[in-house]
Amino acid sequence: QVQLVESGGGLVQPGGSLRLSCAASAIMFSSSSMAWYRQAPGNQRELVADITSRGRTNYADSVKGRCTISRDNAKNTVYLQMNSLEPEDSAVYYCKARLEPYGPDYWGKGTLVTVSS
Repeated sequence: QVQLVESGGGLVQPGGSLRLSCAASAIMFSSSSMAWYRQAPGNQRELVADITSRGRTNYADSVKGRCTISRDNAKNTVYLQMNSLEPEDSAVYYCKARLEPYGPDYWGKGTLVTVSS
């Protein structure tokens, strides 16, 4: 059974940094694209960043220059380094895996990020 377990969320002050991790199991990780999504209360889930199996990355405009997605295939883990955090970044952050090229998709249960002073 595929499992994606996110960690690293928490409370951080505006301007601070966090690194989220997503550990995957029971999946061909090196053949999967990985992504981070987020969902704030009352909002739809939105893409934050994704990375293909070959390492090509893509970012939402709202986080470009502030976030970096990376992967470690030896550890079956994807990361999201978030810097210069703003209150608007507060959300539950979800990890998604997609076996390339067409899926299926798997989701983690999320980790909460709160940016507040």
